[in-house]
Amino acid sequence: MIVRYALLICVVFSGVLFAKELSRLESLKKYTRIVSIIEKYYVDDIKIQGIVDKSIDGLLANLDAHSSFLKEKENKEMKIKTDGEFGGLGIHIGMKDGALTIISPIDDTPAFKIGIEAGDIILKIEDQSTLAMTIDDAVKLMRGKPGTDIEITVVRKGETKPLVFKITRAIINLKSVYGKSIENSKVKYIRVTSFDKKVVKEVKKILKKSKDIEGVVLDLRNNPGGLLNQAIGLVDIFVPSGVIVSQKGRSARDNQIFKATSSGTYEDIPVVVLINQGSASASEIVSGALQDHKRAIIVGKKSFGKGSVQMILPISKLESLRLTIARYYLPNGRTIQAKGVEPDIVVARGKVPGVDDNSFSIKEADLKKHLKGEIAKLDKGKKKKEKKKKKKKKKKKKNILTIKDINNDIQLKTAIDTIKTLNIIKGDK
Repeated sequence: MIVRYALLICVVFSGVLFAKELSRLESLKKYTRIVSIIEKYYVDDIKIQGIVDKSIDGLLANLDAHSSFLKEKENKEMKIKTDGEFGGLGIHIGMKDGALTIISPIDDTPAFKIGIEAGDIILKIEDQSTLAMTIDDAVKLMRGKPGTDIEITVVRKGETKPLVFKITRAIINLKSVYGKSIENSKVKYIRVTSFDKKVVKEVKKILKKSKDIEGVVLDLRNNPGGLLNQAIGLVDIFVPSGVIVSQKGRSARDNQIFKATSSGTYEDIPVVVLINQGSASASEIVSGALQDHKRAIIVGKKSFGKGSVQMILPISKLESLRLTIARYYLPNGRTIQAKGVEPDIVVARGKVPGVDDNSFSIKEADLKKHLKGEIAKLDKGKKKKEKKKKKKKKKKKKNILTIKDINNDIQLKTAIDTIKTLNIIKGDK
């Protein structure tokens, strides 16, 4: 009796497997038939390789906004994004609610300087509508020879009509990390513009050089993300133990948990992280993990909401698939995907209210310096020395955020004030 039931189960199981395989073969047969019909009857003469490539493009585009087919050119561009420099506008783009959206402009690039903002929806590139346009197609249109112009039309929240920007392409040099001191303060400002392979090394270098600091402002605004290991490494600098991020996919082999290590941790320095709607992916992992560990206060606006994992899977020597294989989960188990990171202190961008930039005020000491400078200018023999002094002053100011800089950025001002508050509370304990 037992043998009979075992045989019955075996037959049923085999039948299920056979049905699945038959369904699979029927689907592949249908695809082959469609390819043959297109090759034979389509109005233009398209080679079979072109038909297959287009079908793969369409398949991946319909899976999600981040999966795509990378041909030889796209493969090279993917490497450039984390390694080198390229000619373009200086923007990171993504799909949000089906629309081609600016995730963030890159600091000091043509797009940044002309006024492109995170959250802008690209309506047209030159005369081409972006409706149904893929991210890769948009990138191809926007990249070009440095010095050439391109016209971008965007829709911006709060504006009554589309905005048109004429932007001149340039070589985009990616500097991912820089640190600055803050005038009249022992707080260190660290800006991370993207997560390339140098981030952890550069941040550690800045912290090592900074002595007797009372806190760190970590600015991740308009940072579109990048390498996962660099995001994990950055959190590890400030968190001594526990889960940093986990990823979960359809298959158990895609599941991973990344934890902090105790060596070289700056666990006593107060940290405030700045984010906005242009902070995505790796930026959200860093801000979310530090928030869950109660290791940092998050200031700014809600982040972009990209919490999926893409893997580059080679299909030949020249071609690859960029495929979403998993989603990120923060230490408390929450997902970033389509939800983003909510700041602890919500602050919109803008200037500090009540500060009159146009008012004229001059201290007695500044007036004396000014008069001495004017007298020195009359002395022809001291002209060269004055020029050298001015150059030195300018170089020094490059690495310092002045009171004026802070008053022009209320989010930064809030971050600095938050660190001061944390130090007062710490001192009272």
